[in-house]
Amino acid sequence: MSWAAGTQCVAKGDHRKPKPGELTYHKGDILTIVDTSTRKGYYKARHNTTGEEGLINSTSVREREALRVDPSLSLMPWFHGKISGPEAVNKLQPAEDGLFLVRESIRHPGDYVLCVSVSGEVIHYRVIYQDNKLTIDSSQYFYNLIDMIEYMGQRVAVKTIKCDVTAQAFLQETTVMTKLQHKNLVRLLGVILHKGLLIVTELMSKGNLVNFLRTRGRSVVNSVQLLRFALDVCEGMEYLESKKLVHRDLAARNVLVSNDGVAKVSDFGLTKVDSKVSDNAKLPVKWTAPEALKKEKFSTKSDVWSYGVLLWEIFSYGRQPYPKMSLVEVKEKVQKGYRMDAPEDCPPGVYSIMRVCWEEDPRKRPTFHKLREKLEREMGTQSPDPGSGGRGELRSRSGC
Repeated sequence: MSWAAGTQCVAKGDHRKPKPGELTYHKGDILTIVDTSTRKGYYKARHNTTGEEGLINSTSVREREALRVDPSLSLMPWFHGKISGPEAVNKLQPAEDGLFLVRESIRHPGDYVLCVSVSGEVIHYRVIYQDNKLTIDSSQYFYNLIDMIEYMGQRVAVKTIKCDVTAQAFLQETTVMTKLQHKNLVRLLGVILHKGLLIVTELMSKGNLVNFLRTRGRSVVNSVQLLRFALDVCEGMEYLESKKLVHRDLAARNVLVSNDGVAKVSDFGLTKVDSKVSDNAKLPVKWTAPEALKKEKFSTKSDVWSYGVLLWEIFSYGRQPYPKMSLVEVKEKVQKGYRMDAPEDCPPGVYSIMRVCWEEDPRKRPTFHKLREKLEREMGTQSPDPGSGGRGELRSRSGC
């Protein structure tokens, strides 16, 4: 085996404990040969990602297959061929979140770069070619660039966390969040560390449930649709319950509505198996269970209490809970046994569910599994209602 300087190779396996002078690399890493006049069976190579140089054993790598440019790419409006990073930035002006293009890398010939506009800046993602497949972050692989862009070219929402403490707490839970997959949870698509923490989630085009209900009211949203929202949230929470995770901030403001009218629980990035809160002043008092306010201890059963308040929000069409009461009054009265009256025109069966969620003793509150069964029975007493649909697409920067 004899390769010339400049040849790109792919590591067959990990080499984490190199001898002096040898290069550290992992399986799939791209290495470029810079000198062939070393000792027999070895090459001097540069790591394409870290820039470090060192010796590699010729048997531990294979020649990298050329990444052939698909002729059909020229037909894609988002493909711009071989242009530089600054040129890509200029083409993505004026900056608009989600606007993107794909270019061939000048620094790394044969590679692709995905350029995306986020929060007024353009971020460049190198497309990794590994085992005849393409990936951005090693979490999802594609057979070709068009498939990758079609998968990633969905409309997304980007949320910025600037508080270092909150960002660190969120990062600790990212591993958990990325494994949570349910039709009634807002899907986490990625986390970007770029001047703070950028959280990328699926786009929920109809906004949060509070505003959705307030801006439509009884003339647009009927009781069957309200029950569907309640069931959507309950099923999402039942899933979190099955994973022994606690939301801690369940409220209608943290429920988002998709383009096809499905309610999904969001902001569960700070979920914990069993969590204590250090700052009682920051708690959402009107949604927080008495034992959580008093002992600063959260559980699935405290989420059930919050769900009861969320039900009240839904069937009052987005009204503020405990109307005309201060936070101090709410804390005092709830501790003494006060519970909100049923919203206007609320079905008796639904109000009875709210009341059981507000049991003083957490052990007497139902699980989300039981709540779902109760809501399904309540849904069975209602008349059917037609649904709606329709989804949008993310726009790319045209190459023409």
